[in-house]
Amino acid sequence: MVGQFERQKDTVQVLTETAATHIGNIATIITGAVRDIARETGDFLTEVIEMREAGRRAEADHTSQE
Repeated sequence: MVGQFERQKDTVQVLTETAATHIGNIATIITGAVRDIARETGDFLTEVIEMREAGRRAEADHTSQE
């Protein structure tokens, strides 16, 4: 027969394991989201830089044709 102390210990152990698993899953989700946000932000900034450079080239072409 299992005593009350052992049942409580088993309950705490299972709750701790379950909490660790869920926290790990949440951390994985957050890590993936941060990675995706960083990638999208980098891609956006690259496009902004490319557009700015294209604008400068177009202005230089226009100025040299005058």
